Order: sequence, then structure tokens, then C-alpha cells
Amino acid sequence: MSGSRREPRQPLLHDLTTVVHAPLSALSEHSGQIRAHGVQGVFYADCRVLSEAVLRVDGYEPEPVTQVLDGPHTARFTALARGSGNARPAGEGPLGLAEEIRLGTLRVDRVRQLTSDGLVEEIAISSGGDQTVPTVVTLTLGCDLAPMGEVRWGATGAALPARASGTGLVWANPGTEVRVDADSATAEPSPAQLTWSVDVPAGQVVTLRWRVRVATSAAAVTAPRGTVEWSRPEVDADDRRLVRLLTRSLDDLEALRLADEATPGDTFLGAGAPWYLTLFGRDSLWAARMMLPVGTRLAAGTLRTLARRQGSRVDPDSGEAPGKILHELRYGGLFAVRGGDEAVAYYGSIDATPLWISLLHDAWRWGMPEADVAALLPNLRAALDWLAGHADPDGDGFAEYLDQSGRGLANQGWKDSDDALRFRDGRQANGPIALCEVQGYVYQAAVHGAALLSAFDLPGADRWQRYADDLAERFRARFWVDGPDGPYPAFALDRDKRPVDALTSNIGHLLGTGLLSDDESAHVARALATPSMSGRYGLRTMATDNGGYDALSYHCGAIWPHDTAIAIRGLARAGFGATAARLAEGVLAAAEAFRYRMPELYSGDDWPSGPVAYPAACHPQAWSAAAGIAILEAALGLEPDVPAGELRLRPMMGAPLGAIDARGLRIAGTSVDVAVDRDGVVTVNGLPDTIRVVAPSVPHIPTQPAEKRSVAR
Repeated sequence: MSGSRREPRQPLLHDLTTVVHAPLSALSEHSGQIRAHGVQGVFYADCRVLSEAVLRVDGYEPEPVTQVLDGPHTARFTALARGSGNARPAGEGPLGLAEEIRLGTLRVDRVRQLTSDGLVEEIAISSGGDQTVPTVVTLTLGCDLAPMGEVRWGATGAALPARASGTGLVWANPGTEVRVDADSATAEPSPAQLTWSVDVPAGQVVTLRWRVRVATSAAAVTAPRGTVEWSRPEVDADDRRLVRLLTRSLDDLEALRLADEATPGDTFLGAGAPWYLTLFGRDSLWAARMMLPVGTRLAAGTLRTLARRQGSRVDPDSGEAPGKILHELRYGGLFAVRGGDEAVAYYGSIDATPLWISLLHDAWRWGMPEADVAALLPNLRAALDWLAGHADPDGDGFAEYLDQSGRGLANQGWKDSDDALRFRDGRQANGPIALCEVQGYVYQAAVHGAALLSAFDLPGADRWQRYADDLAERFRARFWVDGPDGPYPAFALDRDKRPVDALTSNIGHLLGTGLLSDDESAHVARALATPSMSGRYGLRTMATDNGGYDALSYHCGAIWPHDTAIAIRGLARAGFGATAARLAEGVLAAAEAFRYRMPELYSGDDWPSGPVAYPAACHPQAWSAAAGIAILEAALGLEPDVPAGELRLRPMMGAPLGAIDARGLRIAGTSVDVAVDRDGVVTVNGLPDTIRVVAPSVPHIPTQPAEKRSVAR
């Protein structure tokens, strides 16, 4: 409507270049320009420390040519400054690019590198002409110190005044100082600008440098100490896309390393840039779990960081409860929780606690030192008690959630958007909600907890094994529903204990938890393999024939790489290698289209030309990057049990991804080489003498689907 004012909206990310060195991130146009618009800027944790950095040469913006990511923390931008150089001779017509370059058009290369406390950028200006080109280079700067919570929803902060300081500029508010310096530049505070007057000799390069340094006490997270906690395996594969995906993903994972301000020696992965560059219980746990084939140190740091903030009291506003693992850590406050000038934990997650237990167990099996495991056993026991207590407020035997504050997350599983919980006909479900995959997580956590208690001679193992057995029977009786193509587990139970009968990707998380029988796993595998679920680029979050489906819906139709990778791991272990391989092919095809930086999610469309971007998806995203490691693990079929001195090998049958050779994986802290050939034969070299390869138990895979089960109402 003419004259109407549009409400602020979440800025889009798909057309921006993101560089990360957590807790720093820089988001710019593909040209390298940072404009005072949307979510562009340089951020330290949840604060935008630079809102503008626009480069001009002789008063004109260079015209972009290309941009590339270069390693974990660097981007390169190339452009041409065609307004520089000698004037066109009088009376001549338009010039071609080759003639413009001869007459002095300048090439501009910006190399932007993030550090643990700021940004360093080199601007290399070169001339292909035959004469020296005098030029004036300016960099217009801005700073608003806007909080991410406002930037995310489209608010634009007011530009703060700069003050001159030596050869640079400074912006500050209580708790934060941003300093920009430059070599050989003139700094003007109003408007904030750096200016270089230079001569560019023919055939030579002039390099200009400027840097940003941030000092702040207003952050919940910090850069970790020490070197990267995992190995970087050398991988050869018949499918080179897997190699390229692993290379980019390991760079992105390195860029996302973070630590808690209180314990900078323990590293975890920030969930994703820019919205979630902080500690997330669920995301950080899943990413560390997928990363176990390259080492257990990340898992140890993640477990300890979360254990230090494990719930100790009942607080409806924050969702805290004794033994519960947090959902999210933010500076100053989140949802109904307000903490002033400090880090605040929000606990609105139904799945972080069982996932914490299973990460502790799996890290132990991969070789996490027993002393490190033993130190966390009190936290394990508290987490187990939460499962059967506060996680089940009505005592029906299922873990469920309800936001009691009315101001937190309405949905508290991994699909946490407000509209995620839908019946098959599209109606939304009302809470309390018991999610299907959470029952699988809880079952597995109980079994894993029992194994740890038994191994460390602590009481309670029998109790938790019985708890798991009973949960499996309850799940079998209440969750299964009949669909057009056969039975499958319902998405959830609603407040009236009715099965929410949408067919969703959540059921893929049940595979490998032990909750399902072999026949039930076959039904899940069949449901996941249907065309309505398995798309060209991975596993859709909801089947296309469900009433709530939308290809661009955050949780009701889009594809999430981590979600697909979890299903791939489960399918491979359950013996459904062909289905797992089809999903892996979809992820690899998407990876190629996204230049191997896997976004948080993308559309469920099946366009042959390539996947459709989800415009507000984080990239990089921790569990999306870790999905490549999960696919590698599934293809190789590694199942170590270091405490028992065993390694089981269960590669995808028939080696559907081709031959793979991975050198430098980590088992029991030792570098191990694992290869699978085109016939599916696995060889392992470098195992410690204390570990032997044993034959895995082979799951029973029904040749025909089991009969449809009756559904309890």
C-alpha cells in the first residue's frame, strides 16, 4: 500500500559471504563490501562491532569479479576498478575491457582474515597498464554495536560516533571497544573513513592494510586456547565430492570452535553463524558425536562445559531442573530469562540431556580416557534421574515438554519452530508433546547409562536397563500408526496422548538407538525411502503428501544435512545400505551445488538444476559440516569399543559409495588408517595392540514387510 511502512523482517543470508573465526564472524556481499543493511557486518559473539566497510577507488566502487573461501578463516574478493587510470583519447568510441586494462584499469584483491579478536584485511591493487596510475582509495566505516537479537529481526542500529585515536578510529560503549587501525592511511572520524593516496606502478602491486581489534567483556563465549582438538584425515575416494566436502567441512568446523568464558580450556562447537554462534546443547552435542572418528577431545570439552552448567534447581522461566542439560547460552538474557551483564543459560530442550549421556558413552567407546569419563559420572547419574523424573511430569513413561513460562520455546525438540508439530492433515498439535525421536534418545541413554554404571562398578545398571525395556514396550503400543504405504512411528503424542500421525524425518533418528526391533527398523527404512520423504538432495523433514508440507518450511518440508546424516548412520548400521547410499548421494549433490559449505538447511524441492537455498539458513553450521564425517563413518562402518578391546566393522553393503581410503582417523587416541574397497572389504592399519577386529552381529533384515500392527488409541 502506498505510504505504508513495512514491519522489520529477518534478513536473508543466502547471498552473503560469511567468514568465521569464532566468536568473530564477518558477513558481506559477495563483492566484499559490508553495507549498513540487514545482517551485514562484523560480529563478536552477539554484538555487531562493525556495521559498514565500503571500499572505493577514485570515488567509485570496484566491480566484483569473484570471491572464494580460503581455509578456515579467510575469504578473497577480486574486483576491477574501471574508473581509474588514463582517460580515453578524445573522439574514440567505447573501449573493450582489454583496452581499458591497457589504459590503466586496476585490479583490486581484498584478502579478509578473521582472528580471535578481530579482522585483518589486505587490499592489493595492481595495474596491467604501461604507466603509473595515481589513485585515492577510501574505506567508509560504521559501527552501531547492535545486539544480534535485534539484528536478527531486521532492526537497524543507529550509527555511533567515532573518535580519532593515533592512526585509527575508536568506537566504544560500556564493556566494548572497537579499534580500527591502518598503515599509511589518514583517519577521519566524521564521517568515519580511512584514506590512502597511492601511486600504482605499471605491472606492480601496492598493498594496503587495515585491521579491527575488539576488546569486550559483554560476551558469553570466547576463543578457545590451544590447537584444534581433532585430527584432519587424508581421504581419497572414488567420489571426489566426498573429499571436497570433508575438506571444506573441516575448515568450517575449525572456524566454529568456541569456549565458555569461565573455562577457556574446554572447546565446543558454536552451532552456526550468524544467529547461533554460541553454546547450544543439542547442536554442540550432535556435532561432537559425529566428530568422534577424528578424536574424543572435542567431545570431552563439550561434555565438561555442559556439565558445569547442568541444572540444579527448578525454574519454570529458564526451564532449568535438577540434572537437566541446557539448550542455549547467551549474554545478558534469553526468552524469559534476564541476567544483566552475564551469561545466561536457557534450558528449554527435551533432548539435550539424553544426548549428553549418549555422547559420554560413545566417547568412552571411542577411547576417551577413563579418568575423564569417571570425573563426569556424578553428572551422568543426575542426568539419568532427570529422565525418569522431571522429563516425565505426568508419569506416563514418556519424556515430554511444555513451556511453563509462556515466553520460551513452544517446541523443544530439534524441530523447535512454532509450527513444526502437525498432524498428517496439517492441523497443529497442542502440548505437552512427547516426540518420537526423543523416546529413542531416552531409550538409548538409559542403555548407555546402564553400561557406564556397570563398567565403573556403580549401582543402578539393572534399574536403567529395565527402564529401557519398559519404554520400548510402551512405545510399541502407543506410537505406531498406519499410513497409505504401511505402518510407521508417529511424529509425537499430543496432550491427549493421541498419535500425531504426520510422516516425518524424526523417525530416522530411531534407527540405531535399539528402541526398534529389526522388523520395525525395516518399516522405518521403507518409509524413509518413499519418494515423498527421500528427495533428490536428501531427506525431507516432512512427507510431501502431508497437509503441512511446504518445501521451504523450516521444519515441515525442508532438508537438513545433519538430519539426513543421522538417518544415513542409522540405516547403514541396520543393514539398509542402498537406502543410506541414496540419501548420501543427495547430500553430496547438494554439497557440490553449495560449493561444499553445507548450509543449515535447504529446500525440499527436487529441481534437477540444483537445490533451492533456504534464504535465512546459517552457514557454516556445526552439525551440517559434521554431516560429512558422519557419512564417512557410515561408509566405513566403524563401531569401536575401546574398553572391551574391540573394533567391529559394518561397512555399507556393496560399497555403494565406492572405494574410500581414510588415513589419520583416531581410535583410542591413536592414528588409524581405514579403507574400504569397491567390493566392500575393509582393511584397518595402526590399531593399538589392545584392540582386535571382531565380526559384527548381522541384523535380521526382513525380505517382506511385517504385517501392519494395530494401533493403540
